[in-house]
Amino acid sequence: MKNLDSLKQHGDVIWNIANLLRGPYHPPPYRRVMIPLTVLRRLDCVLESTKDKVIAHHQKLKATGKYDAETIEKMVNHKFVLTFHNTSEFTFSSLLGDPDNLAANLGKFMAGFSSRARKIIEKFKFEEEIEKLEDANRLFDIIKQVAAVDLHPDTIPNIAMGYLFEDRVRRFNEQA
Repeated sequence: MKNLDSLKQHGDVIWNIANLLRGPYHPPPYRRVMIPLTVLRRLDCVLESTKDKVIAHHQKLKATGKYDAETIEKMVNHKFVLTFHNTSEFTFSSLLGDPDNLAANLGKFMAGFSSRARKIIEKFKFEEEIEKLEDANRLFDIIKQVAAVDLHPDTIPNIAMGYLFEDRVRRFNEQA
């Protein structure tokens, strides 16, 4: 029961963030923002503990000039026992430190993912939504709220994350 309550609380937090979309979005398109942001935040939480070491190792390998990008990705993933990584200087928290360049920096954050993760992220076509959120003056508030949510697998296991998405999609569809 405790896990169910925790899941409900996290779901409610994410649903409340979606309320910031009112105005520039109607409920059905909320998912075009909330699902990619939730995925990005989840990936950010997963990589947080290795972020600085990954960046340093990536830069070291790149500086040698011996390896192509694909080989470097494999070497980084192998060294840190990861299936993906991010080499941008940004995390959700650090994105907030430069509000004037948030949209551009969020783009750099997304581009910093290794190819495997980037292919998934690109399917969301979230870049279009970033511009819309920026124009509506909502991007900073939404990123701030999402950054405050701990979506690490130690907090929300993968199966619970699936239920969280399922519940969100159901709520989005009910409001349609």
